Amino acid sequence: MRTELVTTLKRQATELLADVERDKQPILITQHGLPSAYLVDVESYELQQERMTVLEGIARGEMAIAEGRTLSHAQAGKRLGKWLK
Repeated sequence: MRTELVTTLKRQATELLADVERDKQPILITQHGLPSAYLVDVESYELQQERMTVLEGIARGEMAIAEGRTLSHAQAGKRLGKWLK
């Protein structure tokens, strides 16, 4: 992964944005030698957010199962029936 200083971002923002959009590779921005931010293209960021939403849903489902918060098929159908009216 490419790493750039925050001063480079300040001086060459347009070029860095073009690189990120073209290459679809994030750029790590450092400040005082420490990681500060990632510069990523919009499409990659939005895809990552969608994936996180799916993974969070799976995690909630697994937790519900572990805690015994489940319904039978008939119970689920009855609950959904209320929503579909």
